Amino acid sequence: MITALVERWRSETHTFHFRVGKATITLQDVQVIWALPIDGEPVTGIDFDRTTTEWQDYCLTYLGFRPSAEAFEGSRLQTHAIKSHIVEVEITPDTPHEIIVQYARAIVLLLLGEVMCPDSSGNMAPLLYLTKLENIVEAKNYSWGSAVLAFLYRELCNASTKGKAAIGGALQLLQSRIIPLCPVLGVERVYMGQVQIDNNRLLPSAPYGAIWNCEHNFTWTVRTTVRVIRDILDKMQAVQFIWQPYDMDSDVIVAYATDFNSQLWRSTCPLILYAIVEMHYPERVLRQFGMRQNIPEATDTRDMSLHKITRSNRTCTNWNLQHIQYITRWQRRYDTIVQRPPISNRRDIEQGYWKWYNNITRHFVSSSTDRRVESGYQPGDAPILQIVLDEVNALQAIFQSRPQDIEGYRQLVDRAAHGVQIIKKALTHQPHQIATSSDNAPHTSYRQRRNSSRMSIEAVEHDDVGVEPRP
Repeated sequence: MITALVERWRSETHTFHFRVGKATITLQDVQVIWALPIDGEPVTGIDFDRTTTEWQDYCLTYLGFRPSAEAFEGSRLQTHAIKSHIVEVEITPDTPHEIIVQYARAIVLLLLGEVMCPDSSGNMAPLLYLTKLENIVEAKNYSWGSAVLAFLYRELCNASTKGKAAIGGALQLLQSRIIPLCPVLGVERVYMGQVQIDNNRLLPSAPYGAIWNCEHNFTWTVRTTVRVIRDILDKMQAVQFIWQPYDMDSDVIVAYATDFNSQLWRSTCPLILYAIVEMHYPERVLRQFGMRQNIPEATDTRDMSLHKITRSNRTCTNWNLQHIQYITRWQRRYDTIVQRPPISNRRDIEQGYWKWYNNITRHFVSSSTDRRVESGYQPGDAPILQIVLDEVNALQAIFQSRPQDIEGYRQLVDRAAHGVQIIKKALTHQPHQIATSSDNAPHTSYRQRRNSSRMSIEAVEHDDVGVEPRP
């Protein structure tokens, strides 16, 4: 599923292009699903340069153990070393407060390194994050939610480029969002009772994502090749897409209601995590917020250059200064909140939107020319639909030129005849077959077939990008 989603990701606007329109994962999803704070100071600062011995001493002070030198890779620590320490610590009512705080830091660092901001290896935790946990009380003042989303955006952008073969980031969060959005892709939850709510708030209530902590029914789950999921997305209809899957009246969400920053969910703002800066564009997915979608303003292509900025060979960099303009924009995040009229029904959308969207996207990713092997799966008609759509557009372009002579009308007839021939040819390549080999990719591996599919999209489409005035 992740592979099929990456194929539809646009790094210019941080959105997935589906047949039913644009969708993405937003600050709302990070806060609702994982209950991470999205308001607060950006997670950034100085990229410290320390020797391995100095990092060992640092870990001893703030984590309560001294990892071996082999557990370090620069300023990153193997998560296996953290887990080994955690299982050795026994917390009792008599445990000193300092030990408990060190234990808490270790758990948070492990979550950041393996779940929330994992790289493609998934087994290294940057100790840079630990610097924000030195004062465990002040750690809550940071916008961890926006940092996690920034990291996920960057991973999706990297994975969608030619030659990339792996992806990191909060993939569990992404799947928790996409499955309710496109139920046709996901598993069915078996109801296991109410998520326990602590009304006295002595302990944090379970976030909305805890609804997946139950038995699952995989009867209707797609668990075959990427081609199958790709074809399902190609054929998906509007009635199969749920723009607002959250039950905002549920006990789980009500328990967190006072902690939510629902206005900030719709803020057009930069998301910051040290070297990483990615833009949040809620105005492109307004239906996810129950608002009427309009044709959005063009994005600023200058923000694309941020993808080239990484921590590699940038030790001792003060990212507060490096990204001062984006930090300033983050501080004005409540000034850039998008507001539109509420949507009245599923079809309520600004006139002209679909014509605009059809001109800047490609609805179908499946190809009719891929190698196939015998199988019981019917791949569907998405490639044929794409061919028909291309031919109709070509005829429309000729017709709009208003030919005034015989040669012009002959062009129309020839083009129509050509369209009929290639459609007939394509129909002969539609057996009950699916692709083999490279499409059976795990969720963290993207092979050449995914890259060639992505390149075919980039060759024929353009996105709604351009330069617009800064706020």
